[in-house]
Amino acid sequence: MPQQPFKPSSPDSEPNHEDNQAQEFEQTFSEVERSLQSLLKRYHQVQRDQQQQAELHQRREQIKKQLHRTSNRRSLQAELKKIKEQLETIEINLESQLFSWGSLKEPFWQAVRFGGLGIVIGWILKSCVN
Repeated sequence: MPQQPFKPSSPDSEPNHEDNQAQEFEQTFSEVERSLQSLLKRYHQVQRDQQQQAELHQRREQIKKQLHRTSNRRSLQAELKKIKEQLETIEINLESQLFSWGSLKEPFWQAVRFGGLGIVIGWILKSCVN
């Protein structure tokens, strides 16, 4: 094969390519920055929820001890019920981000892909045996 002579790129195409790379880098950097801010926000929310959860557990234990010593049981039972509801809400909030579609998307599609591949291979093997 004959070698073609080296043709330097035109001066106009080089800056355009660099501009595209710079724009792509800035866009990617912005996405990473947004993801990091979202992660940091979620981290602070989890810390607040865990602190509030610990405080509610302590308060619940205090109320249970008072419940045995006092005659004012209705107000304490109402407060216990309210604390229980708050604890359930906090637990849901803490678990909600752990099992989102985003975290399950890749394993789901892997299962679909390899499950489908397994079915196709099974059909092929079955047709070879018959």
